[in-house]
Amino acid sequence: MSPEEKIELKTLIENKVERLSRQIVDLKELTQPIEPDCAIGRVSRMDAINNKSINESTLRKKVDQLNGLEYALSIFAQDDFEQCSVCGEAIPTGRLFIMPESRKCVRCASLNNS
Repeated sequence: MSPEEKIELKTLIENKVERLSRQIVDLKELTQPIEPDCAIGRVSRMDAINNKSINESTLRKKVDQLNGLEYALSIFAQDDFEQCSVCGEAIPTGRLFIMPESRKCVRCASLNNS
């Protein structure tokens, strides 16, 4: 990866961290407990509970992604930043730009998900 690409990637990661942090704050607000004495109808209450469940799942995914991005920033300057944590091969630059929080190459990531 060229020095210009490294700068661009670091900026991308920092921007993603900032954006995810804001999204997490919003999602935490949407996952607050639903008051049992809230004066809404039964169907509306069921809909609110369903939406809360979906938002909780989204929140967990965003927090995991944020943790991965923060870790990527913490090891960014290390020589092995671009290497797969499983096989040690280089992670393609395109993958790093799409999923900078991933510490695995495509092959190892797909083997892990099988």
